[in-house]
Amino acid sequence: MTTLIKICGLSTEAAIDTAAREGASHIGLVHFEKSPRHVTLEQAAELRRRAPSHVQVVLLLVNASPELTQRAQRTVRPDVIQFHGSEKPEWLGIVKQHMPVEVWKALGLRSAETLVNARRFDGQADRLLFDSPAQALPGGNGTVANWTLLKGHQHALPWGLAGGLDPDNVGFALAATRAPLVDVSSGVESEPGVKDMDKIARFCQAVRDHDQHRNPA
Repeated sequence: MTTLIKICGLSTEAAIDTAAREGASHIGLVHFEKSPRHVTLEQAAELRRRAPSHVQVVLLLVNASPELTQRAQRTVRPDVIQFHGSEKPEWLGIVKQHMPVEVWKALGLRSAETLVNARRFDGQADRLLFDSPAQALPGGNGTVANWTLLKGHQHALPWGLAGGLDPDNVGFALAATRAPLVDVSSGVESEPGVKDMDKIARFCQAVRDHDQHRNPA
């Protein structure tokens, strides 16, 4: 099985080109003004057009109003909208029903109770992302999530792992959780909001190395 790779918080054409070339399956564009990775909807639309057709484009929103959500979808035309705030399952279900996008929901992995509460999103989201709990920002804080909570858990929905991943620990995270998708942002940066092309390449290679070890030819 090939692990899906999402490189999030991209803001330059060079970063998109690198992520696509190194094997990312998804790239993330952040529309949230408090984030150092924030891009305007117009910038996101330009970056979206840069992405090759085989890479899925994820637009991240945080507690966006219905009006902003609709405008963002129409302007950017993402493949996925990732909700990274306190959005309710019912709202995700409305978006899923009325917009031509996949709907993802990020959840801060605080305890085993998080996994129980995640069932509220069954049928409302297409994928859940388990991240470290929110701090100054909803995500992208570089704090490692508690992977042990996910070991052996039977997931009802497709899911992914985020939270403090980097080129050096993603192999351990995959071995511990068998996550089908890994999501990295701050772990491939030289400073907040500035992507490091070498780290992106190393992260993708580390995921490939894990996959090859798990599935030898």
